[in-house]
Amino acid sequence: MAARYWDDWDQKEILKHIGHMDQVAGIHAVQASDGRARGSRMFLVWTGSGLSFHVLTDRGLDIFDCRYRGVPLAWISPVAGTHPAYYEPEGVGWLRGFQGGLLTTCGLDQFGAPSMENDEVFGLHGRVSNLPAEQIQTSCHWREGQYDLEIRGKVRQSRVFGENLLLKRCISTQMSSNRIRIIDEVVNEGFNAQPHMILYHFNLGFPLVSPDTQLLFEVDESVPRDPAAEAGLDSWWELQSPTHGYQEQVFRHRPVADDQGNVHLEVTNPRLGLGVKLTYKNEHLPYLFQWKMMSEGTYVLGMEPANCGVLQGRAIARERGDLPMLEPGESCHYELTIEVVDTAESVQ
Repeated sequence: MAARYWDDWDQKEILKHIGHMDQVAGIHAVQASDGRARGSRMFLVWTGSGLSFHVLTDRGLDIFDCRYRGVPLAWISPVAGTHPAYYEPEGVGWLRGFQGGLLTTCGLDQFGAPSMENDEVFGLHGRVSNLPAEQIQTSCHWREGQYDLEIRGKVRQSRVFGENLLLKRCISTQMSSNRIRIIDEVVNEGFNAQPHMILYHFNLGFPLVSPDTQLLFEVDESVPRDPAAEAGLDSWWELQSPTHGYQEQVFRHRPVADDQGNVHLEVTNPRLGLGVKLTYKNEHLPYLFQWKMMSEGTYVLGMEPANCGVLQGRAIARERGDLPMLEPGESCHYELTIEVVDTAESVQ
């Protein structure tokens, strides 16, 4: 990655050259004022490396658009920005508010297909991405020679006579950084054991996604979701141009971890000269779902680490003995890092 002018300067030297740190890196609170996104609160974050992104205050502290040196990395759906007031929890109504974006969190007690248990209905991919955060704190500060940028908040999924799950999320980066770190803790604050399903729905789009794109990681196992995916099992790593009538293909992988138990997933486009690397602990998120959607308009590669290997919903996960549970007071921790890989010289 090409160096910034100030990369080898210390804090004192940088401050000599600017009037305020926002000149090079910062966090600003903003609010949408038009269309279905009207009233939605968010934070704009920029690091000075060319990396910028929006964190959605009212939608689970998910990450919407993400750009590096002006190049979009995430797929944005036809829904685009949408306030959670428009959320439709029944059936597949979740799709009417699915913005895409770099990260949409699915859970906290259900992901995958709509499901029903004991007369309770669970919609597609759960509720958490349509819940607002509270007790939000932002911080931009110098620490040990680094200028840290951090957003913290809590997202509660609860109901009377039901679950009381709390997501504590921290999203952080640094000046000059091309990395975003997501640290989550999910706590069962109820008094009964509670199902806990979580899936991190990363959505990569054009121009990073193209027929030139390469998927650079190894897997021990790949299982197709349905006949459409089975037809593409021998080429799950190959992408194509937008294709009319394309049927989505979804695969469940078991990625190979390194000696420290970390999974490294790299999606790179040599022609563009950019890639994205996703790193996380295999122990906490043992499954990877790949959403390969090469249709016109819905041209997206989804990389989706998850704590459960079932996409057919909560009832089927329980039936198959693969439903994660949290005891009262118990918590689970997740840490993921997404990094832009800049090869500096794009191929012409």
